[in-house]
Amino acid sequence: MDTDRTTIPGTGVLHSFRTRGGIRFALLTESSGARHLFAYEAGGDEPVVDIGLEPDEADQLADLLHSDSIPDRLARVEQRLDELTARLEGDAPCAQAT
Repeated sequence: MDTDRTTIPGTGVLHSFRTRGGIRFALLTESSGARHLFAYEAGGDEPVVDIGLEPDEADQLADLLHSDSIPDRLARVEQRLDELTARLEGDAPCAQAT
């Protein structure tokens, strides 16, 4: 996917995307924190769809776009941390002396 980041003075940041299939869409993050998803027709420069998102809606969408949910990713990180902690404790000099 091709991506572009453009700062729009006084407005915010526009991230533009083009999929491998040639579909264009964009995400505008306004200075106020408001977010808008834009969709474009093939060859068009003006968005044909403007979807305004509340902060919680943007969070939900971001979570869905990840390959795994945040709770699933956090659980994997916690499991890995437990494994590393156990390994370090096993390598500690006092653990080897017992």
